[in-house]
Amino acid sequence: MSADQPTVLVVEDEPAQREVLAYNLEAEGFRVSRAENGEEALLLVDEDAPDLILLDWMLPNVSGIEICRRLKTRAETKNVPVIMLSARSEELDRVRGLETGADDYIVKPYSVAELMARVKNQLRRVRPASVGERLTFDDIVLDAETHKVFRGDTLIKLGPTEFRLLTTFMEKPGRVWSREQLLDRVWGRDIYVDTRTVDVHIGRLRKALTKGGGDDPVRTVRGAGYALG
Repeated sequence: MSADQPTVLVVEDEPAQREVLAYNLEAEGFRVSRAENGEEALLLVDEDAPDLILLDWMLPNVSGIEICRRLKTRAETKNVPVIMLSARSEELDRVRGLETGADDYIVKPYSVAELMARVKNQLRRVRPASVGERLTFDDIVLDAETHKVFRGDTLIKLGPTEFRLLTTFMEKPGRVWSREQLLDRVWGRDIYVDTRTVDVHIGRLRKALTKGGGDDPVRTVRGAGYALG
């Protein structure tokens, strides 16, 4: 699977339910990681930061509510969307889940179509290009659905790696990305690439974006990495 596909972590202690969720998410084009309890989920989050977490309330040892609370109090994970899955349908339970920091709350049993719509809605906030959104920054427009980039009225020709780099930058303008973070997001954690390779592809991206004139929008932050704008 492509490294730029969003990763969803499924935290569910029932194997059959876990695999059904994983199957449907993969069918929608998502990368899926799985955890059967809260402790395993926290370890996976540290190893391979997901873009979204589907978290069952009723987990052994440590409840989903407690896992959600821990995730939302950590700087590295507080912005990762958490969708709580629960058989508890009382309003008080929903409120408790949301007050703990869950971004959404879905009552079991639920329809797969509704769950996928909720997943995409949360990803639209953190990874808009992954659900086909059009991104804009100054005079640059990136159409994730058609895989085209324009600067003004000019079509910019980019290779697949440069396209993924630009997508990463345009989803979070102003954010400084280290070379290691770009390697994880653009190339993937399972692929070994020298950090200098990032510099080469940044150079190609800059050349393509400024070919028809205009300022270089990619900023080098000494000792830290790169940012857009």
